[in-house]
Amino acid sequence: MEKKIGKLYICGTPIGNLEDITLRCLETLKKVDLIAAEDTRHTKILLNYYQIEKPIISYHEFSSQKKTEYIVQLLKKGQDVALVSDAGMPGLSDPGYVIINKAIENNISLIPIPGVSALTAALVVSGFAMHSFVFEGFVPRRRADKEKYFTRLKEEHRTIVCYETPHRIKDTLLIIRQILGDRRIVLTRELTKIFEEIIRGTLTEVIDYVNSKEIKGEITLVLEGLPTRRKKSVSCLKDGPAEDNELIKKINNYLKKGYYHKDIVSLIAVEYHIPKKWVYEKILEFKDK
Repeated sequence: MEKKIGKLYICGTPIGNLEDITLRCLETLKKVDLIAAEDTRHTKILLNYYQIEKPIISYHEFSSQKKTEYIVQLLKKGQDVALVSDAGMPGLSDPGYVIINKAIENNISLIPIPGVSALTAALVVSGFAMHSFVFEGFVPRRRADKEKYFTRLKEEHRTIVCYETPHRIKDTLLIIRQILGDRRIVLTRELTKIFEEIIRGTLTEVIDYVNSKEIKGEITLVLEGLPTRRKKSVSCLKDGPAEDNELIKKINNYLKKGYYHKDIVSLIAVEYHIPKKWVYEKILEFKDK
């Protein structure tokens, strides 16, 4: 008779609101033999809320090799194990990937139970492009490492998502502005919780906001990618009414917002690689109307 091998269920759990959990995840937590949790105290709050009583073992960043081997041996003996993190999907910026890889090495079946993620929750409310993005995990702690981290992303055209802690957020935002310029950013805090907050604006605007109050809770940053530079000549713009209309609309929007003419000229000329003279002439046309 073939020996039964257990399954490792990778379970997505709420990032704040305890009701953000799937029925499938609840059923999985009820039926497994053991739950491996990043923080047992945190997970017990969830289990108690849904009246689930199961053996639970801690599995975190500082877990020993013995703990990993212990879980693998239980799986080999036919026990099913649910892997959960403190919030969201295990393996995303947490130690879950270690046991996941160990299970793969031992030909143990992995069953994903999708759930909430701060990454996707922040991304969808950002308003930035979502067809292509890059997730960079937690921002490094040391200043020198932060500078290298964001310098590497300076030319990134995709939307950038990363995690940061409250006590480091102010310094991090200053470093981002210093390296990436005053681009748009969305700072989300305490997503799905009572004090959920979504702060939008340029880096300067968001820095001014966070400097005016004490920031607490889990933070996800969503940064606008570097705009794609489109090389156009004046003749091409005149021949292409669609492009011409797009630029005229953008110039008009800047004028309505009260931007100085010289600033509009610089912004448009740099973004589209076109002569400043052409932009300036368009501004004068608006004034004459």
